[in-house]
Amino acid sequence: MTIRSKAMAAAAGLMAAVAVQAAAPATVAVRTAGAGGSFSAYDGVVEAVRQTVVAAQVAGAVTALEVKAGDAVKAGQVLVRIDARTAEQNASAAQAQVRSAQAMLEVATKDVERQRQLYAKQYISQAALERAESQFKATQAQAAALLAQAGAAGTQSGLHVVRAPYAGIVAEVPTALGDMALPGKPLLTLYEPGALRVTAAVPQSVLAAPPKQVRIEFPTLPAERRELTATQLQILPTVDPQTHTVQLRIPLPAGWDPRPGLFARVWLPAAAGAAPRLVVPASAVVRRAEMTGVYVVGAKGAPVLRQVRLGRATADGVEILSGVSAGEQVVADPQAAARAQ
Repeated sequence: MTIRSKAMAAAAGLMAAVAVQAAAPATVAVRTAGAGGSFSAYDGVVEAVRQTVVAAQVAGAVTALEVKAGDAVKAGQVLVRIDARTAEQNASAAQAQVRSAQAMLEVATKDVERQRQLYAKQYISQAALERAESQFKATQAQAAALLAQAGAAGTQSGLHVVRAPYAGIVAEVPTALGDMALPGKPLLTLYEPGALRVTAAVPQSVLAAPPKQVRIEFPTLPAERRELTATQLQILPTVDPQTHTVQLRIPLPAGWDPRPGLFARVWLPAAAGAAPRLVVPASAVVRRAEMTGVYVVGAKGAPVLRQVRLGRATADGVEILSGVSAGEQVVADPQAAARAQ
């Protein structure tokens, strides 16, 4: 190879190296931010303070479903009807027995009155009067017992019509027309929309000094209803022995009506001695459908997309709750990382 050829080959290699270096996307290190004065996020869920699983108290086939999921109902409104033909027949039979007992009681009442009049005129003995009064009391007690049985039969018949215990929203109807209702089997779920709260499991160390206010974030709600600050909170007095966490309940203000079951994020001041926060630039975050991630430089220098869990976004970047470690290199420009793959 001539000297000119060697020079041309060296120049080509240099240009290739420069091109590779230019093509490599810029990276930044996952840096830490001090925990002092920072906040920690905890997953929570929206709950209804008053939520009821309405179940049947009697057995029978479901003959009518008067409501569906999402319906607003009033207190006392009919929700479900259960086949009550057998119960109604039993109630009718009990009423007939009551009428028969009342007729017998009328006869016994007149008879004891006559016996008292005869005893007053000394026509019968004391023993005969006592037998008449005893028979009257027995008939009276039997009539009272049959009347109580009739009332129980009527109440049993009324249990075949399930009514709303209070005004609320029907959240779920797991039963269908024709299903067999059994005592204790859920028919539907009802909740009161006017009183909601956010519940989160929080490490007991975080609540050693309860905060005066907390911030709640609803990531799936519109921007104008995504965050709020609450000053009232309830800390349950028991600690979960498995997770060593305490349940934190935060009432939501009136008019703030997300649906029960909605995901919420509770931000609390970080405990003393807590681990520092991990922060990356906001431009490094990749969002694809429901996946959130960053491109992390792998062992061979190639960028690899890794799913992460984001925390709060601040002026100095986005907090990473899980998925990366401090010091790892992430690509600042996800589009450049995608082209480099």
